Amino acid sequence: MKFLDTTLRDGEQTPGVSLVAENKLRIAQRLDELGVDVIEAGFASVSEGEMAALRLITNQDLRAEISSAGRGLKGDIDAVLKCGASTMSMIIPTSDLHIECKLHKTRDQVLKATEDCVLYAKDHGLKVDLLAEDATRSDFDYLIKIFQTAVDAGVDRVTPCDTVGILTPDRSFDFFSKLTDKISVPIGVHCHNDFGMAVANTIAALGAGAQEAHATVNGLGERAGNAALEEIVITLRSLYKLNLNIKTPLLYSTSQLVSRLTGIHTQPNKAIVGENAFTHESGIHTQGILANPLTYEPISPELVGCTRRIAPGKHSGSNAIRANLANMGLNPNEEQFNDIMQRIKELGDKGKTVMDADVLAIAETVLGLGGDKPIQLVEMTFVGGNKVTSTASVRLKVQGQDVWGSAIGVGPVDAAINAVKVAIAEAEPITLEQYNVKAITGGTDAMVEVVVHMRKANRTVTAMGLREDIVKASMEAVISGMNVLKTDYNGKPTPASF
Repeated sequence: MKFLDTTLRDGEQTPGVSLVAENKLRIAQRLDELGVDVIEAGFASVSEGEMAALRLITNQDLRAEISSAGRGLKGDIDAVLKCGASTMSMIIPTSDLHIECKLHKTRDQVLKATEDCVLYAKDHGLKVDLLAEDATRSDFDYLIKIFQTAVDAGVDRVTPCDTVGILTPDRSFDFFSKLTDKISVPIGVHCHNDFGMAVANTIAALGAGAQEAHATVNGLGERAGNAALEEIVITLRSLYKLNLNIKTPLLYSTSQLVSRLTGIHTQPNKAIVGENAFTHESGIHTQGILANPLTYEPISPELVGCTRRIAPGKHSGSNAIRANLANMGLNPNEEQFNDIMQRIKELGDKGKTVMDADVLAIAETVLGLGGDKPIQLVEMTFVGGNKVTSTASVRLKVQGQDVWGSAIGVGPVDAAINAVKVAIAEAEPITLEQYNVKAITGGTDAMVEVVVHMRKANRTVTAMGLREDIVKASMEAVISGMNVLKTDYNGKPTPASF
């Protein structure tokens, strides 16, 4: 079977998402590295910028087949030819609702347009994947007639689209079983997630004989989105034991890249790649996980390129907090540990999300440690404006040594964080994985809460900053997280060793 990824076309149609050509290229290159077979890289006739992005991608000599979407119009076919894509995803509505209300045409006119456009595209050297829009609400006999007409004209693949996500898994299996009995060319499946069943419907269609799954990274797409690539891949690999060409250890980083470049944050409880997918807080769960991860994880985080995290909180058990402290090289005695646990639970009972930085601060207080942090912000300057590129410079003390960094960004926060990255780049390979911000009081002088997730090697931690100034709050969170990752009391005397 094959995978067609439409993150750069259907995914970009997510409200609020608009990718510049360079970012489209970055995603296309990652998808190619991931191993998808076809990259639907855009819609050539939409704009000059879209045309330029498609040209940029098609000129990279990627392994994957590059496709451009287009309507059943000769002008759209010419645009696909102009952009250099080898394949056209030709979108033709097939339901009476779409034919009459959107196209204001008759069935016969659409049938004739299908034949003419497929012939024209094939005569000009394109591969053609015919996407029947709203196919699952179409008259089935008419849909077969459209597909057979396209097959006779030389179409390479046909894909019925569940445009408004009305299939159920049993109906999907039945629908695609009937199609595969009647159509001789490969059949794709393109499902939307309006009822939350896009992945299940796609899996059912593949089981019925469909040969190409259309999907997007993180399930991006219009309205409730499309079938999520990572969920389909891991389901097929882990539950159906299929050998696929997808490099699954790249799934998490691909998800993070797409999230960062589109500005669409992945929900925490998102299957496979959400930040909570391999995070455990409950004492019952963490006890099992620490004994054997299979107790509460159906797949290992390494399979998708992620890492397991034991999160502190009021539900945490002693095993989880001991493991967290051990990662920092802390070994409190029983009395000290009970004090640390009590303070963590009291913090959680007050409605506060307990961060790894909070655990470190509590432990250092109880153990009589602390003092200067490994990384300290000494000085920060940032400049911005409507005609000035946001620029920041910082001076940090890292283990007592002064280091400097300067950088630009899309705004003062981005510039300041980039400057910190520059300052510590050589000494500390720490990456910022997630950044979340919210105002917790009203007005333009609102208190701002910034929460970050940061990684060093296979360890991920959380930290928070709270200020009226968003840049200062961001710096507080980032440097706090860095200090947790850099803190290691192994080999140092602590009160616990007395």
